[in-house]
Amino acid sequence: MGLKGKKVLVFGSGISGEAAAVLLDREGADIVLYDGNEKLDADRIKSEILEKAVQCGGHPSGTVSVVLGEFPERMLDELDLTVMSPGVPTDLPVVEKMREMGIPVWGEIELAYVCGKGDVLAITGTNGKTTTTSLLGQIMKNYKESVFVVGNIGNPYTSVAMDTTGDSVIVAEMSSFQLETVHSFRPRVSAILNITPDHLNRHHTMEAYIAAKERIAENQTSEDYCVLNYEDDVLREFGEKVDAQVLYFSSRRKLNRGVYLDGKTIICQIGEPVSVCDTDELQILGTHNYENAMAAVAMAYAYGVPVDVIRKTLMEFAGVEHRIEFVAEKNGVAYYNDSKGTNPDAAIRGIQAMNRPTVLIGGGYDKESAYDEWIRAFDGKVKKLVLIGATREKIAQTARSLGFTDIVMADSFEEAFEKCVEYAQPGDAVLLSPACASWGMFKNYEERGDKFKELVEQL
Repeated sequence: MGLKGKKVLVFGSGISGEAAAVLLDREGADIVLYDGNEKLDADRIKSEILEKAVQCGGHPSGTVSVVLGEFPERMLDELDLTVMSPGVPTDLPVVEKMREMGIPVWGEIELAYVCGKGDVLAITGTNGKTTTTSLLGQIMKNYKESVFVVGNIGNPYTSVAMDTTGDSVIVAEMSSFQLETVHSFRPRVSAILNITPDHLNRHHTMEAYIAAKERIAENQTSEDYCVLNYEDDVLREFGEKVDAQVLYFSSRRKLNRGVYLDGKTIICQIGEPVSVCDTDELQILGTHNYENAMAAVAMAYAYGVPVDVIRKTLMEFAGVEHRIEFVAEKNGVAYYNDSKGTNPDAAIRGIQAMNRPTVLIGGGYDKESAYDEWIRAFDGKVKKLVLIGATREKIAQTARSLGFTDIVMADSFEEAFEKCVEYAQPGDAVLLSPACASWGMFKNYEERGDKFKELVEQL
């Protein structure tokens, strides 16, 4: 679809919505940005979009309008296309009506892919996406000149699409929300790292969540590659249906084709087996991180990156902020920031990485997760659980039903931190790994993690 002169609705403001509007302006579209929050400043939003378009080399023609509050359904008759921001549910009645009327509903990923150039290496999964994307991005930057790391990692794909060339590589972290609205999107190499329950408040069923994740590979052909976790039952079954060439990775067994852990050695076997490096040589810790590394290795190798470039980057990579991040040791207590542990499965990995008695901060926004397996993973490591947020009563009830009763409630994040300092003894660890999203208390997990680190440094 040529976008010049088309009437395009951008549904949802924020970073993604504004980036999509800027790209559409550069493509010559007639843009309406809509947000249901009537308290936003429409003039400010419009001026920001036009200013950014000029900075990016666009030529704004005054065709950007901003609509706030109740959605004006009369506008539907004028639309050629809708671009959804990832935070906006795609099953809203007005969106369903757009589909019934034949109005294409894209996401920002689809828009960027249509407008951009180059090869896309795309990563999704419940956990490990950011680490794998960051590592693969660094590998590619050590191999090629034009590399863009985008997507759910915080840099909208739409913000760089016009800067890409045929020689570019785009490494994209993709959430289930973003994958709901792809149509022609076709990565050269895709990866699904794992699938465990998450975002069920948005997708409603596990089947819908899995289907959204699997869309990453729906347009791939036998010329492309799809990297999957062999130890995930859902993904092993999915590998039987994919049109792309499948490469598995495994931390538990040797594979005939793929990347696996042989003792402490990461082996890449796509043809003759090649030793990549030993896990002792890595700066990232834990089996989950070795799996992330193996996924990145498989994707890079499939794309044609030499093993020596992969090996060198792996050994230099220091990990990702807010993911089991050592902050400091104060008064004999080690403080770890795992604010990115926004669901129970991710938070289980945070606990498994601890090698000291641990005082744990948990709780936050309710994504309708179950917390049983998370509580069971405490396994004698967690000495005290300090709970905050909307989920604290639900988590406490689950914990008590499983026999864990060392629970303290806090009304604020600062109070939770103070209680951790009070209960932690020299030789202990304090771990922020909430198993919940940050919304309600913070804008995002980064802000939550930064606050934790600020409080640690003040000790």
